[in-house]
This record gives sequence, structure tokens and C-alpha cells, in this order.
Amino acid sequence: MLKPSPPALPPRRDTEPVRVPVMDVTLDRRGLLYGLAFAAALTVAVYFGSQRFHGFDGALAGYCFATIFALFGVVYRYVVWLQRPPTRMYWKRGWQLFWQPGQRLHNLGLFFKAGWEKMIEQRFIRKRSRKRWLAHQLIFWGCIIAILITFPLTFGWLRFESDFAKPSDYMIVLMGQRLDFFTFPARSALGWLIMHGLNVAAVLCLGGIALVLGRRIKDEAEIATQRFDNDILPLILLFAVCVTGMMLTASNMFLEGKFYYWITTTHAVTVYLWLLYLPFGKFFHIFQRIANVGVWFYKAAGANGPQAKCARCDTEYMSQMQQDDLKTILPDLGLDYTHSQVGNWQNLCPSCRRKLLTLNQFRATGKEFM
Repeated sequence: MLKPSPPALPPRRDTEPVRVPVMDVTLDRRGLLYGLAFAAALTVAVYFGSQRFHGFDGALAGYCFATIFALFGVVYRYVVWLQRPPTRMYWKRGWQLFWQPGQRLHNLGLFFKAGWEKMIEQRFIRKRSRKRWLAHQLIFWGCIIAILITFPLTFGWLRFESDFAKPSDYMIVLMGQRLDFFTFPARSALGWLIMHGLNVAAVLCLGGIALVLGRRIKDEAEIATQRFDNDILPLILLFAVCVTGMMLTASNMFLEGKFYYWITTTHAVTVYLWLLYLPFGKFFHIFQRIANVGVWFYKAAGANGPQAKCARCDTEYMSQMQQDDLKTILPDLGLDYTHSQVGNWQNLCPSCRRKLLTLNQFRATGKEFM
């Protein structure tokens, strides 16, 4: 039997305009305000910290503008990220648990302990792989050293001047104040470390990049899951910043200043790209790691507090606080987990959920469970 053909569509008139869907892109107002406020605060700090631009190096103006824009992007994305229902709940609970009366001094100690383990020592990475932990440590400390040197110099907060009494020695000028108590010979080991601090940071980062690339080339799991924009591009940008920065020193010390202008321009472009990529790429997880300390508080409080029991087998499977928060968050995400027998799907432990799902599948197919 022939099936009836579907009705033909009405012919389109040539005079009808073709409707092209337009993507509605809007900026988050709260993130925009916070981003502008932090960028303005940094600009004011640069102005006063450099003694009204008296100590500001005009050659570093591009780095300063790129850093201010990067700060705006980081704050904007961070504020938007905190508005997500799960993140907002973790953020809210973390501060509530931290400021609870009678526990603030104890929580302050836990905060420093968690900060050391999660951010400085990165013990959770070492448990997975020592080589991976070493790579993270090299990149982490290389970036920290570079930031502590580069940003104050860029903002005009820090500079070096010759000592009046002994011109061969240098002293630090911080926020316009000469630190006369701290001078060092330019030819000493300390002077070499201070003047070549960025090169030391670059060597650390290059060692970490080599370890990471080796793992991403050899590890089949990494090859299958890695993406260029999220995993490879950050390493390329960081590699370019390190190599071009070290080339400046090589040109000055070994090439009699040859190619210096070209190298400094290339180095500036790589730094600009890295700073502009900072709020939108993988390096943003550095700032997300700060909020992870609140998650640690949340888990610790949940483990020490009352536990939720399964409505079917009466087994404790999660903290009561986490269960209540899940019931609050999931409807905001458009996920309705109400259950006719137990009230809410979150009232069941994972084992009972799998059992009920299997029973419902047998019931739907008309078979009996033996």
C-alpha cells in the first residue's frame, strides 16, 4: 500500500526576506561592574604607587594596559562563574562555615592548612603522579616568581637605583621609598639572582612545559581527550613568553645587542597574547583553585555533621547539608527529581537508584525480574 506523500510546503515568495537567526549576546551587568571597579582600582594604584607616574617606565605601558585588561577579564568571568547555582551554593556555604561563631580561629588555621595543601604543595596532584606534580610545581613557581618581579616593575612600584655612597651597589626603591638598609653589589651572587630572576623563572617554566608535553605526547589517555585551544595553546603561549624573554638576555650579553628591538617587540606581543588569554583559557583555573578552599570547608563540615539516610535501605550515603543543598540547586537548573514514593530522588542512595532503575526497565519491557 502506498503511503500518502507529505503535504508540499507553500512556495516562498522572492520578496520575502530570509530570516537569519541572531545570537543574543549580552554582558553580565554584575560582572561588568565588578570588572570595571577592579580595573579602575588597579589604575589608581598604579598612579599613586608610581608617585603619579614619576617612577613609571613608559616603555612598559603596553604591559600595564594588557595587565589591567586581563584583570578586568578575570574578575568578570569570576563573578559570572560565582553566579552559577552550584558555585554560588559552595561559595555561600563556605563563608557561612568559615564565619560561624566559636570556630573562626580554628577555621583560620584550617584555611592556611588547606591553602598550603591545595595551592602551594598541591598534594592532590602528587597522589596521582609525581612526574605530573613536578611539572605543575615548576610551572607554578616559575609563574609566581615572574609575577612577583614583572608586575611591580610594570606598575612603577619597584625599581633599582645605584647607592649614592657606593655606586657599584644597588638598592631597591619600593613605592617611591628608598630601602637604604638593603643594598647589594651588582656583581655578587645575590645581585645576579635579582637581575636574572626572570630568566630563572623562565627556566623553571620551560622544565615544566617539557614534562607536560612529554606526557601529552606519550600518554594515550591524554592524546584522546586533549584539545588544542584548552591544553596545547596555553603551553605554546607560555613557551613563547619564556623563550623570547631569555633571548633578550642572550642578545644583551652575547650578541652585543643585535636583534634586540625585534626580540623585545616579539616578546611584548607574546606577553600581550598570554595576558589576553588568561581570563578565557586554562590558566583561569588558577583563580578557581582559590575558591576550592571553600569546597574543602564544605566537605569537612559535611563529614562532621549529620548524615542523610537512604529512604529505601536506611544507609548513610551523604551529609544532610549536601542533600538539602542538592534539593535546592537542581530545580534552579531545570532538573525535577521529585519521586512519588520517596518524595525526592536525592533521598535514595546510589545503590538503590540503580536498583530502582533496573526494576523500572524490566517493568517497561514487560519482563519479570528473577
